Amino acid sequence: MTPSRRIHPSAVIGEGVQFDGDATVGPGAVLLGPLRVGNRVWIGPNAVIGTPPEIASLRQNVAWDSDLDHHGVVIGDDVVIRELSTVHQGSHRTTTIGDGTWLLNSVYVAHDSLVGRNVTLSAGVRLGGHSVVGEHANLGMNASVHQGRIVGAGAMIGMGTPVTRDVPPFGKAYGAPIRLRGVNHHVLRHLGASPESLERLSAAYSAGDFTMTGLDGDPALAESAEWWRAQSPSRPIRIGAEP
Repeated sequence: MTPSRRIHPSAVIGEGVQFDGDATVGPGAVLLGPLRVGNRVWIGPNAVIGTPPEIASLRQNVAWDSDLDHHGVVIGDDVVIRELSTVHQGSHRTTTIGDGTWLLNSVYVAHDSLVGRNVTLSAGVRLGGHSVVGEHANLGMNASVHQGRIVGAGAMIGMGTPVTRDVPPFGKAYGAPIRLRGVNHHVLRHLGASPESLERLSAAYSAGDFTMTGLDGDPALAESAEWWRAQSPSRPIRIGAEP
């Protein structure tokens, strides 16, 4: 079947942009290569994807004039990128937006960030360079992630929170300074975690143990636990009591 692409005449599609399938691109959107756009992707008005990294030591190339550079952007399948959002090229690795992820209006994803599958970045979220966000995470409106920080799979970040520390998988975190306030029970139940694993994870986090050790036997948690340990988080979040 021939892919269906609805690209508004006012959109700018530069060289080095590859569409893998169906796509919708709104008025005034700018897509610059190197960029790969997955299937069934929706890109809203005035979104900008593929501009150079905001790093003073790097050359600010003009990709809209066939001057391609840097490490590119990959947008997965079934991604929605709403109006006025921007995603920058990678400086040493490909900036990546995973399958099924939503970027709501005015989201900023800086260079070299890795955003997993089925993530929600709410309106006004800002990801600093080299940020990593695990699958199924949900970041509230205007949350800001410091460069190089890690937000674990299934984590819930409150509105307006400055994420200056690494948040473990399925953690619920908010406040300024950010504090861990418990476990995201909703997403754990949705993913099929056992009640025993949920209790074990809650107890471990309350004790300040963020290794997820002993949870590898639960299919709903094993992959996230392995992924988290592989990230080698270096700045763990602090624990805070519920208000």
